[in-house]
Amino acid sequence: MTEDKTIAILVPCYNEEVTISKVVSDFRAALPEATIFVYDNNSTDRSREFAAEAGAVVRLERRQGKGNVMRRMFADIEADVYVLVDGDDTYDAASAPKLVDVLCAEGLDMVNGRRDGGSMEAYRRGHRFGNRLLTGLVSTIFGNEFSDMLSGYRVFSRRFVKSFPALATGFEIETELTVHALELRMPTAEIGTPYKERPEGSTSKLRTFSDGFRILRTIMLLVRDERPFQFFSGVALLLLLFSLAIMIPVFLTYFQTGLVPRLPTVLMATACSILGALSFFCGLILDTVTLSRREAKRMCYLSIPSPSA
Repeated sequence: MTEDKTIAILVPCYNEEVTISKVVSDFRAALPEATIFVYDNNSTDRSREFAAEAGAVVRLERRQGKGNVMRRMFADIEADVYVLVDGDDTYDAASAPKLVDVLCAEGLDMVNGRRDGGSMEAYRRGHRFGNRLLTGLVSTIFGNEFSDMLSGYRVFSRRFVKSFPALATGFEIETELTVHALELRMPTAEIGTPYKERPEGSTSKLRTFSDGFRILRTIMLLVRDERPFQFFSGVALLLLLFSLAIMIPVFLTYFQTGLVPRLPTVLMATACSILGALSFFCGLILDTVTLSRREAKRMCYLSIPSPSA
């Protein structure tokens, strides 16, 4: 299925001189027909030099952040199939042919390489917990199709890559990739792949708490943008409940004495009720706008041939 397909292997890279040569060599052996692109993100070590020596096409993206690198890669590179992998040598290159074959044989738009195994050093407990929490949140809101939303090992079709807006700047880009596939109801799959710890001397660029909060913020923004009625209805409900809670003592006092002694409280409750109603109707209006945007993205997606075409 891949004989007539052009395959591009995309490797975002930032200070990976310890691992980048092996990543390029391993993926060249696994997919000899593919072109390997290493996009360096202002590395201060010899990552670019080692990647070029290993046979990769090396390019530079000056805007810092994995999301910025991927936006540039998706815009610049033309191929039928795209293999995305981190440059830290934690993902299994030997699994790449299987992921590509599944994508092409089944006409899929994304195959997610789920991380299986891995020691505590490779996949720290905090990262595991955060991944499960954030993946579960996205599954509850957008659809339950992936169990490892934050994996950095994926295979894409051309129509996925060229229809993906890529708005994130950092590690939250994986969340955008997942939600993009779920929102357009693209055909996808998830396949387990071995996961190993970084070699000695290589350090992770992921900051557990700060990047975790950025991913959570991205999820909330995506809910606002892609599920506006649910988002603004929730805000409206909170405002109305708050308004009701602060008005209960006022009502009790009024029924007992016939007086309204807490005028500021009444004004605040009235304002919250009005804001709640406005939030609800904003959600209704924005839901219609979002539907139009989703239809436009769907038409853009359908204008590009599928992997099995």
